[in-house]
Formats: sequence, structure tokens, C-alpha cells
Amino acid sequence: MTTSEGSPASTSTGRTGRRPAGQPGRQDWSSWPHYDGAAAGFRGYWYPVTWSSHITGKPLPFTICGEKITLIRDGGKAYALHNRCPHRGVPLSEGNQQFPGTVSCPYHGWTFDLPTGKLCAVITDGPGCRLTGKVEVKTYAVEERLGMVWVYIPVADEDPHPIDEQLPEELVSHGFVMGGRIEPRGGNWRFACENGFDEGHAKYLHRTALWRLFKPMPTWNITRIVPRGRWIFRVQDEVHWEAEFPGVGRWSNKRWWKLQPPKETFNLGNTGKADKIDPTIEAQEFPGFASLAMPGVLRIAYPKFIHYEFYVPVDADNHRYVGVMVNFTEGWETLRFYAKYLGAIRWLFHGQFSGQDAWMVDVTDAPPEKLYRPDISLTAWRNLSEEEYAKKLAAAGAPLTPSAASAASAASTGSTGSANAGNAKKG
Repeated sequence: MTTSEGSPASTSTGRTGRRPAGQPGRQDWSSWPHYDGAAAGFRGYWYPVTWSSHITGKPLPFTICGEKITLIRDGGKAYALHNRCPHRGVPLSEGNQQFPGTVSCPYHGWTFDLPTGKLCAVITDGPGCRLTGKVEVKTYAVEERLGMVWVYIPVADEDPHPIDEQLPEELVSHGFVMGGRIEPRGGNWRFACENGFDEGHAKYLHRTALWRLFKPMPTWNITRIVPRGRWIFRVQDEVHWEAEFPGVGRWSNKRWWKLQPPKETFNLGNTGKADKIDPTIEAQEFPGFASLAMPGVLRIAYPKFIHYEFYVPVDADNHRYVGVMVNFTEGWETLRFYAKYLGAIRWLFHGQFSGQDAWMVDVTDAPPEKLYRPDISLTAWRNLSEEEYAKKLAAAGAPLTPSAASAASAASTGSTGSANAGNAKKG
């Protein structure tokens, strides 16, 4: 059950009594303590960092979940180490390789083994340095999937789960071709993730996007949130293309140059029902076209392709945007995809269209916030993340605080379940 603000209902006047006199709306995120504390991201997950082709024998610096990391390739394999020499704190990413399988600090030649992070030589102290083998830098598990380098950020010292368990299932079991963009962006990763799954913004914010120039967009919807496996889906029960607002006037996304919208409700893509659907996408039987999973993986299913976004936490004020468009085709058909993607889609979709999202994410400032009916998508995501992260901490042996345990329990019975469209309409 959710309140009209989309928050877990409660009769308590304790932590959930978050509305001081004269301040409408939600003043904090105390209902979701794990989520509230995840400004620098959720640990215990794989994160895509950059394209595999960008990692060479020259170390490069990155920050993930607040952790400073350097990535380097040796013998065809990518390695990740904590980006700080323990001697004087100089970034190892400023160094280079003096010996195979190592990276050396540029200051005094402290040299570290890439697989283990152990100090294996100190060039300026000679072969007999007594610190050799006794000092080390932290290393991180690395995998390469989807043409990208992924790094696992642990909760404690646990072994990482298999990366394929975290990828969208259809990408593990089917061949495909893809194009994408990775870039640093301002704004917290949570704002980016919530924007991606947010129901209302696409209809209004993106009404000026060239990507939507000839495509109709609804004015408002009635939507449910439906869980399936580790994903939550937005399911459209009603689609309204225009509306009369009492005392204000009529508003519509229809234009004479746009395609005419369909009369029936649809749940694949967000601009109308398609005559033909890619068989791989159709076989997935997605309940809705927008879905979200931990630790912040968005999937938008269109009739002919699927768009994915991975929101990679950097720190409280920055994130890395990873957006990829996937077409489930192989062979000569891939040339047609690349021609379309590089010729137009990349700058239309991953450029101007996505740039509107980047603008909003960068200027968002919440909480406090006053949520409205369509924000059930946001609160369902927060409940999902709270519940799933509580399980992850328990599996890693990290104790829950009483408030976190209480919130996780509330989340498990909250709006991650299917929300009745009639109740949402009244919300």
C-alpha cells in the first residue's frame, strides 16, 4: 500500500513522521535508509567503467562508488588496483609499466604486481628492499562484457558473484549488435536512475527532442508497477493522448506532422503499438516496456531494439552514464545497424535526447520533495533497492541497523508489488 505521495503507509509518528508544520511533502529519505546512505552507490555489484578498447598498457584513473581505481591492461587482460601508492600517496595512474605484469609509481619506482597488488620491487632502493612482499595495494575483480570493462566493488572481502547473473538475461543468451555512449555526467547516480524509470518526464521533457519529431507521445497514463524476478516493470493500463484541464485549457502532444497515435493501449515502446516486433524481444514477454533492476540497470524495450542504461556511481555529485542500444541481429544485417546508429541515432538518441535527461539530473535537488501519483515508479524502485540491498548485506555478514531492518521489511510489502491502477488513479 502507498500513500498519495507514494511512500509506505504508516500510522507511526516516529521516523516516518517527516512533515514538519508548514513544509508539505517528504523532507527526507529516512524510509529508505540504505538508499539514503547510497549517495556514492551500492557496493557488492559489478559496474561498467569504460570501453575495453580504451584500456591499454597505460594506466587510467577512474572513481567508482567513491573508490579511486586505476585500470591497466597487460598480456591482453585488464587489471584494477587502488589508485594510490602507499609510499607517498601518488596516483599509480600517473605511472607506467617498467616490467611485464606490473605497474610502477612515477615518484620513486615502487612497483606492484598487477594480479595481487603486492609490492614486488622498489627501483630506487635496489634489489634488497626489505619492504618487498610486505606492502600491497588493494586489487579489484575485473571482467569484460558487452565490449566494456567491468569492476566489482565489494561490500567487505567477499568473492564477487558471476557477472552474467547481473546482466540483462537476453544479453547473455542471444547474439546482438550494439552501439553506445559512455560519458561523465553531473548529478547523483540516484537522480539519473530515477529519471530513467520515471513515468512522467518523457511525455513533457522530451516533447522537443528531435528523436520524437514525428512520433506521438501520450499526455498522461495510468500505470502499475509489476515485479518479475529481479526486475520491476512499468505496465500501462491507460494511455491518454490529450486532456482538458479545468480552468486552464486543453493540452496535447499531438501535432499535424506527427504520426497518428493508436487507439489501443500498448506496452512495448512508448510512442504507439508496432505492426512488427523483433522475435527475440517478443519472446521475452516483457510485462511493460520499461524495467529496472539493481544496482541501477534500466531497460527500455522497443519493438525493434532495446535500450539499456547503467548508472555508475562516482561520488555524491557525479556519475558515469553508460547507454547502449542493442539490436538482436548478426551477419550482414549488423552493417545496416551501424550505418543507422553512427549516421543518425547516436547523436539523436544518445546525444540530444539523452542530453535532456543529463540536464535535469544535474539540476535535481531532492529531498525535500512533493511526490505525485506517477511517482509510484520512483518509490517502487526505492523499495526494491532497500529490500535487495538488505539481503546483500545479510549475505555478506554485515548487520542491519534496527531502522534499516524495519524499512527493509516495509519495502518487502510496499510498492514493489503490483499497484492497482484504480488506487493509483485516486492517489
